[in-house]
Amino acid sequence: MKKEAPIGVFDSGVGGLSVLKALRNELPLESFIYLADSKNAPYGNKDQGRIIELSVNNTQFLLEKNVKMIIVACNTATGAAISRLREMFSLPFVGMEPAVKPAAMESASKKIGVLATARTFEASHFNKTVNRFAGDVEVFVKVGHGLVELIEEGETESNKTREILARYIDPLLAEGIDQLVLGCTHFPFLMPLLKEMLPPGIKIHDPAPAVSKQARRLLEINNGLAREKVMAEDLFYTSGDYSILKKMAGLMS
Repeated sequence: MKKEAPIGVFDSGVGGLSVLKALRNELPLESFIYLADSKNAPYGNKDQGRIIELSVNNTQFLLEKNVKMIIVACNTATGAAISRLREMFSLPFVGMEPAVKPAAMESASKKIGVLATARTFEASHFNKTVNRFAGDVEVFVKVGHGLVELIEEGETESNKTREILARYIDPLLAEGIDQLVLGCTHFPFLMPLLKEMLPPGIKIHDPAPAVSKQARRLLEINNGLAREKVMAEDLFYTSGDYSILKKMAGLMS
């Protein structure tokens, strides 16, 4: 592993920028190349074969940029494709895992909520995590239909977004949850709205910091930590509208 090589990050769109922010905080000397496949977003309504195909394409694009590691900054792509990617390619991959474990450990009510895409909930990866770490709590799940599309359009605080988000949050609150797990990397963009909607005492769990720590561990194991900042600026690519990517990157800077 070349220490000076950049780290690749890909997502179905702009959501992975929330992960990139955590990576930059954890690994300030590393350089990053971010790929947003916004043309094909969301991945959550696609079958597994298509998600694998798109994830392979994203990986090949980043490999052409000579990255030393790839962060699959998408819960849906992680659940559907990361095993295949690890079989096909030799470099290290780090995927997303909904923060069910810390939510379950910290819940006083023993009731936690998870907001994610349908594909994330259907993946065996999610079910194994729940069975392993949340056996003694009730897990209430909500599929956030329509939210990814709105975030991809840059609508993070619009009235329409607020209305749709409330449809998912209100039933979870009615169940008595005291922890909310964000199971899609797009959803941290909704943090201002969530903080308005959630009563004091309900903790929001974003898995991005844990992902960044795992990336550091793998770099240390492979003797791949950068010794200095090589690229003056991180690079951003998208299959969609670059102006939206630029705007959303500014929100996460």
